[in-house]
Amino acid sequence: MYSNKLSRLVLGLYSRNAAAVSGVVVHRPAGRSMFSWAAVCKQRTLWLQRSACLEHRLTSTRSISQTTVDPDELRKFRSLASKWWDEQGEFAALHAMNDLRVPFIRDNLLNVHRSRHPGNPLSGLRILDVGCGGGLLTEPLGRLGADILGIDPVENSIGTAQLHASYDPDLRERVSYQACTLEELSAGGEEGEEGQQQRSGQFNAIVASEVVEHLADLETFAFCCGLVLKPGGSLFITTINKTNLSYALGIVVAEELLRIVPSGTHDWEKFISPVELERLLESNGFSVQSVRGMLYNPVSGAWSWCDSTDINYALHAVKVTEDPQPDPHPEEPSHTADTHS
Repeated sequence: MYSNKLSRLVLGLYSRNAAAVSGVVVHRPAGRSMFSWAAVCKQRTLWLQRSACLEHRLTSTRSISQTTVDPDELRKFRSLASKWWDEQGEFAALHAMNDLRVPFIRDNLLNVHRSRHPGNPLSGLRILDVGCGGGLLTEPLGRLGADILGIDPVENSIGTAQLHASYDPDLRERVSYQACTLEELSAGGEEGEEGQQQRSGQFNAIVASEVVEHLADLETFAFCCGLVLKPGGSLFITTINKTNLSYALGIVVAEELLRIVPSGTHDWEKFISPVELERLLESNGFSVQSVRGMLYNPVSGAWSWCDSTDINYALHAVKVTEDPQPDPHPEEPSHTADTHS
C-alpha cells in the first residue's frame, strides 16, 4: 500500500510539471500535502533569481579548464567501484536503463550505417564508451558485435569492468578498457598503432550515458569528442535536465527519500538543459538529430520513453562531415556542373 501511494505521488509530481518548470509555481487548492513540493520548487526559483545577475556577469558559455575530471566526483565513484554489478544496489537504475539506451544507440546507428549483420548488428563499428564505470553499457554493446573501448578515470572501476568481462569469452575480442580521461585519449596518450588510430578520429560512435552531469568542463568534453570521432560519426548522451522538477525528483526524491542513488551523487548546478547542450554541441561541429524524454518508475524499477524532457533525456548528435577544400584552380563553370545537394 505504501509503495503504491509513493508511486502515485512521484508520478503525480511528474504529470504536474507545469507547476515546477521555468521557475513558475502554480497555486493549488489546500487540503493535500503538495505544499512541501511547491516550497522546494519555490526555493529553487528564488535561488535562481538571486544568482541570475551573477551568471550574466561571469559568462554565457562554459569555461575551458582543459580537464573534464572533477576530483570530488572521483572520490564519490572510487567508493562505489566494487558495486557496479549489483543489480539491486546503488546502480540498479542504470542496469534498468539499458532497456532504453541500448536500443536507442543500436537503432540510430543502424539508420546511419546501412550494413546488416544478422546476430551482430553493430559488427564493424568501433565505439568509445566515455565514463564507462564498471562496463554496464559497454558489455551489451559488445554483445551486439561492436568493437568497443570503455574509458574511465577511476582505476578501480576499470578493474571491476575488466574482471566482469573476463567471464564472458565472447567479449574478450570485442571489449577493452583503459583507465584514462577523454582528453588524455584524444591527446594521444597511447603509444603504437592503436593510439595513432584513436588520435586520428577512428571511432564510429561515442557514448556518454549519465556522465556529462559529473564532468568539470563540458566544453572540453565536446571538443575532445570531435577529435576522436569520425566525420559523420554519432554521439549519444543521456543526462538530466536542469529544471525545478529535476531537482525535486532527481535529488530530493531519488537521493534523500527513496535512496535510489546515494545521497550526494548529483549536483543540480551541473545539470544541463537540452537546449544548452544542443548549443554547445553545435558550436563544436555536431548536428543534433533527436532528443527524447525518459521517465523512471521507482516502484517497478523500469524506464520508459515520454514526451517531456523535464527530468531525464537521451540525445543523438552527428559530427558534421568536413567540407571539401575548394579547388585552387577551378574550371570554367558549365551549365551541367551547377547543381545543388
